[in-house]
Amino acid sequence: MPFTPSPEVAEIRARLAHPVIDADGHLVEFTPLVRDFLVEEAGESVAKRFDTLVHGSQLSRQVPLEKKREFGISRYAWWGLPCRNTLDRATAMLPGLMHQRLDELGIDFALLYPTYGLTITAVDDAELRQAAARAFNRSTAELYTGYRDRLEPVAAIPMFTPEEALAELEHAVATRGLKAVMMAGVIPRPVPGAEAVRGARWIDTLAHDSEHDYDRVWARCAELRVAPTFHASGQGWGTRMSRTSYVYNHIGNFAAAGEAACRSLFLGGVPRRFPTLRFAFLEGGVAWAASLYSDILGHWEKRNARAIAHYDPARLDRPLFEKLLAEHAPREIAARVDRLDEALLMLCDPDEDPAARDEFAACGIARPEDVRDVFTRQFFFGCEGDDPMTAIAFQRGLHPLGARLPALFASDIGHWDVPDAREVLVEAWELVERGHLDEADFRELVFGNAVRLFGETNPAFFEGTAVADAARRAMRPARERSEPAEPG
Repeated sequence: MPFTPSPEVAEIRARLAHPVIDADGHLVEFTPLVRDFLVEEAGESVAKRFDTLVHGSQLSRQVPLEKKREFGISRYAWWGLPCRNTLDRATAMLPGLMHQRLDELGIDFALLYPTYGLTITAVDDAELRQAAARAFNRSTAELYTGYRDRLEPVAAIPMFTPEEALAELEHAVATRGLKAVMMAGVIPRPVPGAEAVRGARWIDTLAHDSEHDYDRVWARCAELRVAPTFHASGQGWGTRMSRTSYVYNHIGNFAAAGEAACRSLFLGGVPRRFPTLRFAFLEGGVAWAASLYSDILGHWEKRNARAIAHYDPARLDRPLFEKLLAEHAPREIAARVDRLDEALLMLCDPDEDPAARDEFAACGIARPEDVRDVFTRQFFFGCEGDDPMTAIAFQRGLHPLGARLPALFASDIGHWDVPDAREVLVEAWELVERGHLDEADFRELVFGNAVRLFGETNPAFFEGTAVADAARRAMRPARERSEPAEPG
């Protein structure tokens, strides 16, 4: 069957002098193969628990509505894959077919993230989670052998504990040779004292205030030269716990999960301790990142170790305050002036622990430019082709200190929001047609930023691929273009 680009795709590609890298496409795993590998890994009893995940929709429908909150059951994806478009449904499952169709889609090289493997990283059954991750990673490593000049399958790394993450990094990267990894940056953990209540969970974000020290994981990522990329769901916690509407739960969920992980890594000081690593937060767009970047700067300006002294209750001029009371207090307050200490206490407790007053200590930030550098050099943000907010990333004038946030073209091919894979590049190009991006910006979106993310972590990442020469030439210029403009 011939696969030729549409006139629209052909016209776009004729204008581009650079490759197109899809930083977040998807494969759809062939679950019978995964199950067989799982049996080899952990036995039939664990594989039967995997079956409950495969049949999760059916089992969920059997739980009465009034019991769903108790069991922590929210409305998850249903009819989440293209079916009427049978070619696309098969393309996501068959490596050879995807490889053949890349030119038709206008894509030179694609990172393929798990689909069913996404769910595995959030499973609280430790034995099933670890064994299934190994089975998924084995299946993709074996199936995509021979296609990795243009397709790079991404390993699923469970993160409930540093130990399991380290074990699967060794298997997937060191043993299986996979070059890209996907992690969940949000881990649901039982609320102490309510372990038996499945609906009672708090969200651990791996760095700030975590129950575990994940520095060993980041250090091993640096040694293996793999960029931690986060692709987790924000469904099932916070406000996204509807029992009846997947749409209600899905809107904004990847942004919520990405923002939580990004905020935690930053305030936990991970990028400053591991300056060679690059981190990506996928499928949530970049608008949340622009807001977080500005908000961190705003908080740092007013609540850093020096600025926080402005709010120290000991700095209150008590005689002046009492004089102002005497001159301006209404009768109702003047009658209670003997209780002034009580009135001044709330939100001004003088006994706050001095050691806990610098809430930016862990992140190692000494000046605003340090914040900018993390968000422009080490953090990357996956943006789907049809997301008009992607343009925000490139508008230096909107962001403090002239920042330019590294947005990544992410097709999401294989899932329901891509009814026709032939349209993903066309939709992304609309940002240029509408004047929101120029062609240099578009180059960074679909090529340069992906080269930086993976190539700066691992200079050999693209060697042996169809984009090796272009990536090699782009490496130094890409770094130069990423330097933020100085204000003014």
